Amino acid sequence: MAFNNMYHIIDRDDWHAYRDEITSDINVKLTEKQLEALLAFNDHLTLEDANDIYQPLTQLISIYFKNYQRLISERNQFLGINDKIPPFIIGISGSVAVGKSTTARLLQLFLSQFFPYLDVELITTDGFLYPNEQLEHWDLMHRKGFPESYDMHELKKFFMAVKSNKQRLKVPLYSHESYDRINAYREIKSPHILIVEGINVLQFVGSDQFFIGEYADLSIYVDADTELIEKWYMERFILLRENAQRDPAHYNQRYSKMSLDDALRSAKRTWENINLVNLEDYILPTRDRADIVIHKIENHYIDSIRMRRY
Repeated sequence: MAFNNMYHIIDRDDWHAYRDEITSDINVKLTEKQLEALLAFNDHLTLEDANDIYQPLTQLISIYFKNYQRLISERNQFLGINDKIPPFIIGISGSVAVGKSTTARLLQLFLSQFFPYLDVELITTDGFLYPNEQLEHWDLMHRKGFPESYDMHELKKFFMAVKSNKQRLKVPLYSHESYDRINAYREIKSPHILIVEGINVLQFVGSDQFFIGEYADLSIYVDADTELIEKWYMERFILLRENAQRDPAHYNQRYSKMSLDDALRSAKRTWENINLVNLEDYILPTRDRADIVIHKIENHYIDSIRMRRY
């Protein structure tokens, strides 16, 4: 079945109209200062855009969340099980440079305001990458971000701990400045809602074909034409290169010592040989597993939302 036939396509104007349906007792607000702090590097989003897209999306997610809680609660009551309802997991996937982080951060803020009495946490799967030293030992640095570069055993243990109601969860940390996993963890309390962002969230990975998405109760894919993603990737690279000039420990400082033309040629090779291959072979094929697809056009403008029909 063609991708578009699997989804209801809702254009921006129709989607924006759903804001009017938000009940008056729900106070969800976003300020310019908050938006500036939440935007991913080189992402573009106005306050109006954020409210037009993410207020209706927050209300829709609340329907999924309430139905999830009701189902688990009634099932437990029927079976005579006295157990806490496990966290509701939202998986967010898409290519590098497409703006997944912005989507994840905005949803965390909106959901925290929508449900002020609940804990809403956000993690990324970056921390589950093997350290660079290990990847270099296995000659896999050129495959970083591909399925085999993640410690899937650790990631699976984490998701099992989440759904088993483990109260203290250890999340491994990753630094985008050093481009490497940090030998440290962030401990979080088991939340009511857990947002998990990463390029591999909807993939089947590992020898046992572990599917991360089986733990997600709702999945979102951030989508755009490949040519646009490449453009955003190159624009982000230029900004990262400029910022790295002031930080000798930054991974991208090596590019600041090159001429701009040489640096851009290097970035182009990285895109074509690594990120594009990963997108076409492993990330984009997972798009039709998502419950919701957020589609972007020029300047990260969201022109439509696609809702899975079944």
